[in-house]
Order: sequence, then structure tokens, then C-alpha cells
Amino acid sequence: MKNKKILFSGAAAFAGMAALAAPVCAATTIQVGASGKTYASGGVQCAADPATGAQSPAIEAGLFNPKQGVSAAVSLNGASVATVTPDNPAANVWLADGSNSVVVALSKRTADSYTFNVQPGMCALPDTTGNTFSADGTLEYAASNKSYATVTPGCAWNARTGMAQPYVNLFDNGSYLLNVSVNGAPLTQLSSTRPHTPVFLSAGQNVISAANGYLSTDYYVRDGGDGTCTLP
Repeated sequence: MKNKKILFSGAAAFAGMAALAAPVCAATTIQVGASGKTYASGGVQCAADPATGAQSPAIEAGLFNPKQGVSAAVSLNGASVATVTPDNPAANVWLADGSNSVVVALSKRTADSYTFNVQPGMCALPDTTGNTFSADGTLEYAASNKSYATVTPGCAWNARTGMAQPYVNLFDNGSYLLNVSVNGAPLTQLSSTRPHTPVFLSAGQNVISAANGYLSTDYYVRDGGDGTCTLP
């Protein structure tokens, strides 16, 4: 079966599910399969592969609101990855470059398929050695000096995902026009009229970029932990 591609925020989607056992890739949005009984991450994230320690593309797949006695086999490109149950309803799936087919099969007749495309070098971290830090270590300035960002993430409610997430603040360090992206997805534009923005972090490493047209691109790398946090 093909998946329905229905996206949910993590808080709503996982209601009623058994607690995940320290997932490497904690999805903030998911897609639910046509069966209504399985799910997969809404997009690919970069996380530390426990086998190599390197940043690698990964998704999470498993049972959606599982009932007792239900189990499913998770496979990647035809190769078995894991068996998920109500006690362990999620599996981390590490993807290869190119097109990847993840199948969560409840039986021979009921299986949901999810497709993910990974661009080569997606999880290669940019070179930020030219960046500098303020004397107190709280701010990181880009090599171009056109932007800067807070170093230590704070915690705030993200209305888009409906959950508390770690974030950093990104600032325009002058009257530049900066196109801001996070992990390759456009976020907003900074300028003299909008000089700063919060940037919410997903699970694992996050790459924040601020591009001044073709003149320069600033990069910042921030660890989002498991993608959630507790408000004070």
C-alpha cells in the first residue's frame, strides 16, 4: 500500500503510543500509512550513526497507536531492519544516498511503503572554522560578519509543531538581506526591518544557513538533542 502522507505534529501523533526507547531520530512530524496502523517520519534528519559515530541520514518508522498483540516488520530497500511491537513501537532506519523505500509490514497482505530521497552529502557538516565567538562565549559570529547566533539553545513553545523545542536566535549584523534556512528548508528572510528570528532545532545536528544572495553564506551548527525540551 502507498502511504497517505498525512502529516501530524509529534505531540498529537504519538498520543496513545507506548514510550519510545531513546529514538535516535525523534520525528516532530510524521506520515501515517494507508492502513492507519503504521507511520514514518515526515522527512529525513541527520543523526549520529551508533555504528560509525558519523552524521548520517535517518528516519523513524513503526506502529501508529499500537494495540496489544500487534507487530510489524520494518525493512529498507527489501532488507530487514527490525521488528516493532507495542513495547518497542519505533525503529531507527539509516538511509543511503538516492531513493530509499521503507516498508512497515503488518502481514503479507498489509504493508505500508514510504519513500525517502537522500541527496549525496546531505549530512556533511559545513566548515565553520572561520566563525568567531564573543568574549563571553554566548554568541557566534559568521566569518562574513553579516550575521551572528546565540550558542546555547533556549527552550520555547513552537506553535508550528505544537510542542516545546530547543531554539537559538539568529541576528542580521547590519542592513543585509539574508535568506535563512534550517537543514536545507527555507525558514525566513532577515533584513533591516526583520533583524532577528528564533530558529527551532530538530533532533540531532542542525545546520543553519544565512545566505546574502550569491555573495556569501553563513553557517552555524547546533545540536537539538532529541528535539524536545521542558519549559521552566
